[in-house]
Amino acid sequence: MKLWDKGISIDKKIEQFTVGNDREIDIHIAKYDVIASRAHAKMLHRIGILTTIELEQLLGGLDILANEIEAGEFVIEAQFEDVHSKIEYELTANLGDVGKKIHTARSRNDQVLVACHLYYKENLGLVRDKVKTLFETLLSQAEVYKDKVLPGYTHLQVAMPSSFGLWFSAYAEQMIDDVFLIDAAIKTVDQNPLGSAAGYGSSFPIDREFTTKEMEFATLKYNVVAAQMGRGKNERTISAALGSLANTMARFAMDTCLYMSQNFGFISFPDELTTGSSIMPHKKNPDVFELIRGKCNKIQALQTEMILVTNNLPSGYHRDFQLLKENMIAAFEEIKDILDIFNYSIQQVIVKDVDIHSELYKYLFTVDNINTLVVEGQTFREAYQKIGGQVQDGTYVPDTSKKHTHEGSIHNLCLDKIREKFPK
Repeated sequence: MKLWDKGISIDKKIEQFTVGNDREIDIHIAKYDVIASRAHAKMLHRIGILTTIELEQLLGGLDILANEIEAGEFVIEAQFEDVHSKIEYELTANLGDVGKKIHTARSRNDQVLVACHLYYKENLGLVRDKVKTLFETLLSQAEVYKDKVLPGYTHLQVAMPSSFGLWFSAYAEQMIDDVFLIDAAIKTVDQNPLGSAAGYGSSFPIDREFTTKEMEFATLKYNVVAAQMGRGKNERTISAALGSLANTMARFAMDTCLYMSQNFGFISFPDELTTGSSIMPHKKNPDVFELIRGKCNKIQALQTEMILVTNNLPSGYHRDFQLLKENMIAAFEEIKDILDIFNYSIQQVIVKDVDIHSELYKYLFTVDNINTLVVEGQTFREAYQKIGGQVQDGTYVPDTSKKHTHEGSIHNLCLDKIREKFPK
């Protein structure tokens, strides 16, 4: 069944190419098409298109479909082009001509749009919740390990003293910036496009404010052309937000892989969280974090894909938009799994003691020692040259007693302040 069927058969090769794998992808938005259809039916009753009995029949039919979807029993067979045609078919099969009325005053274009808006909105909220969980885990780890020294690096060269508390809370605070972008994406999709029809509205006296409230959107996407132009723009905005979060986690995963290696040896994980080698019995590979890194890098590439698919398209609907759903939905499912496994794994990290008196970290405190001389009365340049000279001639002896007291430094992490910054 096709919503645009006019009784003319279509070439099977053309049909296969144009439908693609929409049936498989649309399972993810089936729930939201039912939600939108329920709101739409109530609105049609409100403006006199449906009788009270017809509305009750449609709502009953939609409830049955909603239960099938929730139970995982809903299937979109090969005879259907997408979830929208499947739902209308089921309503018509069960209710007769009443089922055929559900498409009144809407197009498949705004059906897809509103279902995607609802899917994006809910899943951005789920991602946000999972980020908050990981954020709290990282702050807890920062508190536990705040006194554990960790060498700081620039250019991968030993630089200045850091701590595990500083490391964990750095990534926690980075995630606040990611949430700012997630919230912006939520605001972008929290606008009701239903009623824009094929992109130019409808001659029916539809009540778009009603459906907006019924589906709990924050506002209406008023201009019907602007609503259609949201296709692609929504995805570019969302992919930027997910990409930012993915970048944070990819960098964290890279640190984790680096710090697990024998040449660093700062952390480890229980054997059951690592994998071995088929020929090297000593190996404890950080496969989880390597896969997190790779998967997050794929998600970061999504924004480029969304831009290139939709770049310079004129206003109005274009079939190119069909290509947005698959990888967009896959990215949501992927990043939710990544957040869960990251949170699960990082709680089991084994933080090792770092011997700051090792020759490897001899120069970790040069900057602190320069600052001590400045406090004692030397100019910074004089102190820099003095310590630099000691480093060059091999007479430098580090003083490890200096404390960092300013906000956000290793001895003043401001964890409560960071926690307060997380958007409510």
